Order: sequence, then structure tokens, then C-alpha cells
Amino acid sequence: MDLHRALLAFVLSIAILLGYQYFFVKPAVEHQQAQTGQTASAPTGETAGQPAPPARAGKPAAAAPVAPTPLAKAVAVNPEARDITIDTPLYTAVISEQGGGFKSFVLKRYRQKLDRDSDPMQLVQTRNPVELPLLFTLDNGAAAQLPLYRADTTALTLKGSGDTATLRMAATLPSGLRITRTLEFNGANYMVKNSYRVENSGSAPAQITPAMVLTNEPFEKNAASGGVSRYLFSGPAAYIDASLTQVKGKALKEGPKVMQGIVTWAAYEDNYFICAVIPRPPVRRTVTIRAEGERVRTVVSDPVVTLAPQDAREFGYNAYFGPKKLAILKAVDHELAKAVNFGWFDVIAKPMLWLLNFFYSFVHNYGVAIIMVTILIKAAFWHITSKGMKSMKNMQKLQPKVAKLKEKYKDDPARMNQEMMALYKTYKVNPVGGCLPMIIQIPFFFALYRVLMSAIELRHAPFMLWINDLSAPDRLMIGFDIPYIHGIPVLTLLMGASMYLQQKMTPTTADPTQAKIMQFLPILFTFMFLNFASGLVLYWLVNNLLSILQQQLINRQVKAASQAS
Repeated sequence: MDLHRALLAFVLSIAILLGYQYFFVKPAVEHQQAQTGQTASAPTGETAGQPAPPARAGKPAAAAPVAPTPLAKAVAVNPEARDITIDTPLYTAVISEQGGGFKSFVLKRYRQKLDRDSDPMQLVQTRNPVELPLLFTLDNGAAAQLPLYRADTTALTLKGSGDTATLRMAATLPSGLRITRTLEFNGANYMVKNSYRVENSGSAPAQITPAMVLTNEPFEKNAASGGVSRYLFSGPAAYIDASLTQVKGKALKEGPKVMQGIVTWAAYEDNYFICAVIPRPPVRRTVTIRAEGERVRTVVSDPVVTLAPQDAREFGYNAYFGPKKLAILKAVDHELAKAVNFGWFDVIAKPMLWLLNFFYSFVHNYGVAIIMVTILIKAAFWHITSKGMKSMKNMQKLQPKVAKLKEKYKDDPARMNQEMMALYKTYKVNPVGGCLPMIIQIPFFFALYRVLMSAIELRHAPFMLWINDLSAPDRLMIGFDIPYIHGIPVLTLLMGASMYLQQKMTPTTADPTQAKIMQFLPILFTFMFLNFASGLVLYWLVNNLLSILQQQLINRQVKAASQAS
């Protein structure tokens, strides 16, 4: 394996990856959203669409209910239904007595946009009572009739993080079934404990299929406000049989997605926020997901239950409406932390996220924390990288001899390789010594790459000067509009310049054609990074500067050793 080919393959692989993210992932996401009627910008209101096709026949689990009916039709607002307001240190929620769904769920510590006067983050985008999230039904999600609950109060206020409060609501259906709902709120977290007692007060048995319905539209009014978050997954997800499934738009276009198993939670999520239903206890259930326009309807169904006269059963469906912050999700448990998924490099990415937050706890600036994490990673690989750089430097010195061997034995490849191996052995040079350190670092690079792309910690997090949102591209505004980029991407230009300088300093064994290709990489990377999160560009810039420093030190050591000999 020639060193220059291995090195070139590595660099081009990085270029292809980033080029794929830049040129193809965004269109792919937009295509995915188009499949469900979504756009890259957010919900612009209710979108009418054709009813979803009925679920395809499959082999149902024992005692499992059939797939729910298509999306429920809009219903008239009942003027007798009151709104119940729950105010806590973390959020303000509004529950409608008509059906019991959440009309609003506003996160006080997160804004919709970067502007200081921006409205707080709203997680409920639907409006009609039958489409409000957290709707409990007894007809497997059909919501043929919405019960009119009566609550024991119209307002609850939790002033401190240690405060708790309970809301009770009751409704009686025309069939004689009585539903008593109990919601428990805690000022310290975003979890809502939600339970229902269903009692058959009639004289005949009643067959019910309890289900919790979660109807959602995209949270963000402008997906671009989240920087690179617009490149990542947004839509329904479920954690079933200890496995995470994210349902993409193409699958929903083909028809309803029906999953069965031990359901831990089902949710609608984007890069930064999540609305999750957590059925209690986690037993075998059915999750059915349908889409109509940009609206996604998730139904978590229990098996069919027969209630004898005067009999009663209880059903629990906790809810988590809040940020996808790993520490918060771990604290509330129920495997919600699985929603923070960094892909193949998850096992490395999560410790890096912990490091990022660890440094932030001291410096209180995520930009500085990114620099510190980058320095730490560079320090961890400093020794092995130095050995690789020295090997590349020595390989460069041997290139005249290698060229002569290639010319001498150009008609005898086997002999040429034999002589080259002997040459490497004589001068104690490892032909892949410069490549191996880079290969070892690849998983760590990709892991930090994913963290900086998707961690909610960077959303609206300032660094310094003009960089006031590490999740968005850096732009220095200069008083007039620049087409396409709108401002000067100072950090990105510095990153490109540092990459060019690093390339000029790095020893290369590439032939003239490959060398010319390599010269275009700094330009290619600069264009690819134009719309990447400034936090990711900051990492790349600092890493380049540290590599330049290291290469300079290596060059001096090699020169001193050469002069000494």
C-alpha cells in the first residue's frame, strides 16, 4: 500500500463525506419532507391532504388491536370547554377540556429564534381539538367522539423546582363509561405523569381499545434557524423492543407504519426537541404512524379490554415535552436518552458531549469549551501523530530513490516492490506509518463532528464578537447584503486559509497530478463549510492550527537531526 495513495484516499474520503452532507443531505431531507408534505421552513398553517391509505394486512400479535382509522376529521370547538393553564419554572402548558389535549406547551428556557425578543419555543403547532397532542381515546385512536372533561381547577402554578401539583379531570361518555384523568406536574422537569381510570357504570359489558394519540407538526417555524439541524432527522420515532426506529417520510408515503412489541416510548422529534408518550408499564402494544401533509399522527394502542358492569381499569401514559438534552433525558429515564442518537459513533460521541459540558461548567462559553475539547483530543493523539508526521517526512526524503527504483524496474512490478521493501527496511521507514495515525483518529473525528452538528447545547449559544449562535453559520454583517451568503464567513475563510497553510507544510509523496488535486481541497472545504455550524468550523480551524504547530515542531526536529548527522 503506497503511502501517498493511502493518505489521498483518507483526505478524499473526508472531502466526499462533507461534500455529501453539503450537496446531498439537505436535498434528501427536503425530499423526505416533501414525501409527507413538509418543507425546510416550518409549518405555515394547517395543510389539507388526501386521507392516508388503510393499513396493509399483516399478521397481528395476539390480543393486539387492529390499526387505527385514518387521521381524524376536524371537529367544532365546544364553547363549554375551558382551558386549563399550568405554569411551572420550565414551561407553560394549556389543556383543553374538550378531549383533554394540549393546546399549548411553551418552553420558557428556549426561544424560537436567536433574537432576544423572540417568542419562547412552542411545541404544539396543531389547533383543532381532535388534533391536539396527548389525546386519550377508547376506540383505538379513531376519536369518534371527544369527551368533555370537567377539571377541578382552571389554573395551577408551580413556583419552585421542588413544587408539584395534581390536576384531576372527569368525563362521562354517552355509553355510560366514566373516565377520570389524573395529571401530575413537577417544577423540576418536563415529565407529566398522566393516568386514566375507565369505569363501566352501565349494566352491560363494554369492549374498549385504549389508545394515546400524539398529533404533531414541525416545531420550528424556520428550520434554518437551527443551522445544520435542517440536515438531520425530523419526524416520528419509537423505542420498541429495546431498539430505536426513526420513521422517515418515504416510509410514510407508502402507507401507515405499524410496529408491535414492548413499547417504551413513541414520539415526534426534531434535532433539538421531542414530544414523547411513555406508556406504563412498558408491555406489548401497537404503534401506528400516519402522515397527512406536514401533520404526523402517532397512536399507541393497548390490546382490547372488556369491562364488566361496574368494573374499572387504569391506564398510564406519561408524557415528556421538552429539549433533547442528554443530561435531562437521562434524569427522567424511561430510556428517553436513546432519542439522542449519534449514529455509528454514538459510543464515542456521548463521552465527547460529556467533555464539552464538563469544560462549559468551568468556562461558561461553549466556543471556548469546543477549543478545549479539540486541544484535549489533539493532545491524546499527539505522540502517535508525531510519529506519523516523522514517517511522512522520512518517506519524502526517500522519494528520489523510490523514483529511480520505479524507473529501473518499471517492467517488473514484483521486483520493484521487493526492492522498495528492502529500501524501506534499510532506512527504517514504515511505508504506512504516516497513514495509520490518521486512520486511528477517524472515529473520533466523526464522533465530534456529529456532536457539534446536533447537540442542543450549541443552539443559540454565543461564542464571541459576531459569532452569537454556534449552531448556525458564522456571518459578519457589513451593512449591505451579499448574494447567497449575506455576510462575510470570517471563521470559514480562516479555516480554509489554515488548511491551505497546513497542506503546504505537510510532506507529500504524491505525483504531480495528485498534488494538483490536493491543492483544490482547501477551496472545496471552504465552500462546503459555508453553511455548516460555526461550532463545527471552529473545531476544524483549531484542529488545523494545532496540526500546523505540530508540523512546525516536527520539521525543526527532523532538520536538527539531519544537521547533527
